[in-house]
Amino acid sequence: MAASVGLLVAMAGCGDPAVEDNEPQDPQPPLNEDAEEGPANGDGAPDTAASGSFQDPEGQTLGTVELIEAGEGAVEIRVRVEGLDPGFLGLHVHEIGACEPDSTDPEDPAESGDFLSAGAHLNPDDTDHPDHAGDLPSLLVMDNGEATLAATTDRFTIDDLLDEDGTAFMVHSEADNFAHIPDRYDEPDQDTLDTGDAGDRLACAVIE
Repeated sequence: MAASVGLLVAMAGCGDPAVEDNEPQDPQPPLNEDAEEGPANGDGAPDTAASGSFQDPEGQTLGTVELIEAGEGAVEIRVRVEGLDPGFLGLHVHEIGACEPDSTDPEDPAESGDFLSAGAHLNPDDTDHPDHAGDLPSLLVMDNGEATLAATTDRFTIDDLLDEDGTAFMVHSEADNFAHIPDRYDEPDQDTLDTGDAGDRLACAVIE
C-alpha cells in the first residue's frame, strides 16, 4: 500500500507547471494571419451600396438584388429570386431604371411589351453581346423555383448604375447563349448580338 501511495504522489508531481501555476496558455494563432478584416457595419456583414426588388408584370415581388462595393472599382452582385421555372435564365443590367409592364421601347415606340421601358442592355461602349457592361452570368433556377447568384464585376460602378436615367436588373425567360453561335450553325444575327436570345422579360428591379 505504501508503494502505491508513493507512486501516486510521484505522478502528481509530474503535472504541467504552467497549469499548476495557473499561467494562461498561448492562444491558437488565426488560420490566416494576413486576412483582411471585413467591413464593419455592426454585424460584420458588408454594406449594401444599392439594391432593387424584382417584380413580375403583375406586380408580385419575386426577390431582390443587392450591390456591394468590392474595392478597386469592382461591384459584388447578390441576387435571390423565387417563383420561377427551373433552368437557366438570362440576367442583365438594362440602361434605364423603369420597370413598367406593357410599356413601349424607348428606341422603338411602335414596339410594346413587359418592361420594355428599361431599354436595352447597359452598353456605354457600344459593343456586341456578351461584351455589354450589363451582361451577367445566368441564373440557375432549382426545381423549387428558387435561384441565388453571387458575382463580381468591374464593368460598371455603383455610380454608373445610379446615373440620371438609373438602371434596372432584368431576369429573362430563356437561357442566355452569350452570342456563342459556332460557325457550323451560321453567324449570330442581330437579336443574338443584342440580347443573347434570352427571351422575354420576366422580372425587373429598379436599382436605388
